[in-house]
Amino acid sequence: MSVLHLTGPVLARLDSSGEVEVRDQAWVLDGRITFDRPSSAGSTEGVEVLDGWVLPGLVDAHSHVGLGPAGPVDEATARRQAETDRDAGALLLRDAGSPADTRWMDDDDAMPRVLRAGRHVARSRRYLRGVGEEVEPDDLVAAVSAQARAGDGWVKIVGDWIDRTTGDLAPCWPVEELTRAVEAAHALGARVAVHTFSEQTLPDLLAAGVDCWEHATGLDGETAAAAAAAGVAITPTLVNTARFLEFAAAGAPKFPTYAAHMRALHARRSQAVRDAVDAGVRLLVGTDAGTEMPHGLVADEVAALVGAGLTPLQALSAASWGSRAYLGASALEEGAPADLLVLPADPREDVEVLRAPRAVVLRGRAVAPRG
Repeated sequence: MSVLHLTGPVLARLDSSGEVEVRDQAWVLDGRITFDRPSSAGSTEGVEVLDGWVLPGLVDAHSHVGLGPAGPVDEATARRQAETDRDAGALLLRDAGSPADTRWMDDDDAMPRVLRAGRHVARSRRYLRGVGEEVEPDDLVAAVSAQARAGDGWVKIVGDWIDRTTGDLAPCWPVEELTRAVEAAHALGARVAVHTFSEQTLPDLLAAGVDCWEHATGLDGETAAAAAAAGVAITPTLVNTARFLEFAAAGAPKFPTYAAHMRALHARRSQAVRDAVDAGVRLLVGTDAGTEMPHGLVADEVAALVGAGLTPLQALSAASWGSRAYLGASALEEGAPADLLVLPADPREDVEVLRAPRAVVLRGRAVAPRG
């Protein structure tokens, strides 16, 4: 049996105090991590050595595999999307809503691991056409329940969108119906992620018990503190919210109020992230890949979080150890699946090294070219 020897250092996991547990070296045997030298590694024959800093595989917690600008994509295109994420080091994807059936990926060892949220649940005529299951409030509970059964422990709801009657962002759902929908998802064992740009929506998400806020550009210090107290996680998707000025320009001729609002949200989006960090909110790295955002941007998102004010360690936790724990996936503990990156230098010193891993190892096998 072939063995991988990871000469380390191995940034294995975060301990209970939030410090990184560093191991000198590790091995990969039968696709899993061990810190005990296998007996079969007694000679160099059959042992492949990977030298460098070892980090658990990255997470893209807001991805849309199987979705493109025109809606669902075919299997070949979905495979290219997943391979692009994988080769960039994102080995665990939370698919935050897609109309395409990508279950076939679960049987392909070359594909990253995918946790699905079923299809977006959106208000009628208040989301991207052909993407979500569009319903009115009376049908929200039933739609969320159906998607909870279809997903892998997650449901995605569109919480706010432009309201053409007011010409601005507005909540999509009465808080009473949203609360009932969240309760229904929880009863089925699913957590709920909600798309939200607007400040106005956040109190309703708190009241309804929503688990994870996507984008959350309306956050301020007060709502961040409330989110932290409620155990809410937030996926800022900074590489996508950087495009708010484009959205504003496109909407300005018909909806000037909306355009002004989007410009204001863009101006303070980094501050919203800092407010979340200061309050102790758990952050997840997500790129919003799919539709108009390309795949493979996980390192860009980590760098954007550092640019917004996070330390490299905080950004790495949001991309790896912390997000993995939140999503129920292992890091690099004894016996854990060997999903990892081998890097040329310590990413805690400079996250830019994530852009050029020496190796990407998925299920114990190097799947991406070494630098």
